[in-house]
Amino acid sequence: MSISPEELRQRIRTVPDWPAPGVQFRDITPLLADGDVFRRLIAELQARHAADPPDGIAAIDARGFIIGGALACALGVGFVPVRKRGKLPYRTLAEDYALEYGKGTLEVHADGFVAGQRVLLVDDLVATGGTLLAAARLLERLGAQVTEALVLVDLPELGGRHRLAEAGVALHALVSFEGQ
Repeated sequence: MSISPEELRQRIRTVPDWPAPGVQFRDITPLLADGDVFRRLIAELQARHAADPPDGIAAIDARGFIIGGALACALGVGFVPVRKRGKLPYRTLAEDYALEYGKGTLEVHADGFVAGQRVLLVDDLVATGGTLLAAARLLERLGAQVTEALVLVDLPELGGRHRLAEAGVALHALVSFEGQ
């Protein structure tokens, strides 16, 4: 039932020079398209958090939504989207951040979580850590406690894991793509 890092690696496609020259984009859509692999992935993540489930899951726009939504459903907890600026219809908190190839702003609904809730933060990958750090700051501003940042892919040479650790955010990644 479990899924190995090598099996995940085989289903993550590398797209060179996208969305900008020099970026090696790690595309998880082939993994998601394989129903058996996707089901086993969510089952493995559910098993990891079943003994001590979070109060809710926050996931980052857009690929994080797919994993986070499925995992929230499997764990029976709520799901709160962390979106790019201008996509949420209600009062929001916003946080600017830097990407490895640009800048952005994330927003979350002001009533997404209440103080003291334990939240699992989900995205598809960590590169420089800017997106996950901005999302964690948003959740902390709501009074939530980020129990862990969960990603499929870690790109360690870009330093995100280190930046998250410095900020006190634990990271769990299922596979690393080193030196690529």
